[in-house]
Amino acid sequence: MLDCAGPRSVADALPGKYCGTPFHDSVYKGGPQRIPGRVQCAYFDLGGEGVAFHNTDTVNKGSGILNPADGSYLNEFRMRETVGISYVKYRDAIDDNPFDLAKPSEGQLYVGWTNPGEWIKMTVEVERAGRYGISLLYTSNRGGAISLELDGRPLAPAIEILSTWNAAETVPWRQWHHWNLMRDIAVVSLPKGISVLTLRIISEGNMNLAYLDFSPRE
Repeated sequence: MLDCAGPRSVADALPGKYCGTPFHDSVYKGGPQRIPGRVQCAYFDLGGEGVAFHNTDTVNKGSGILNPADGSYLNEFRMRETVGISYVKYRDAIDDNPFDLAKPSEGQLYVGWTNPGEWIKMTVEVERAGRYGISLLYTSNRGGAISLELDGRPLAPAIEILSTWNAAETVPWRQWHHWNLMRDIAVVSLPKGISVLTLRIISEGNMNLAYLDFSPRE
């Protein structure tokens, strides 16, 4: 867990006593994720359990396990944190299959193995105050609901997520890999500046969450 007494140039701009910091590593050095733009779920903040995320598992079931630790960036992405993370694979028709309603880029990272009660926090920087429509790239074996908060306050009512389960699928495990883009799952008002966005799993789980696109609305 991070020491709040350490350097916190970004976190000092946030309300309250949030100790997380924007994700960064050898590849991503962009600081807070920008709005308008794409907020990557796998880039949830650094800070650990109970600060930047809450997870009900004790091990990352994706990085380092499903995707063996082989020294590659994608297979080992955040493997020492407990949030399950994987990435889009087009080999063997895993994520490129006839039941996709959207086509993510190969190598797209996502948060998976989700359960009700779990959450992730992402530091964002809003370029200008205003209304924004939010779209979500995801898969969902059972449907369910998520919620979004900004600096601890609800952004919108609970958001119902459409199931991507398809009765025509002949490969049972691939029910978790039918990608869809839900457009305008919410239209929200955001203040200018740095804030912390929280995504919570409310019901069902069994979702893979890739990113949230924020687009300006007049």
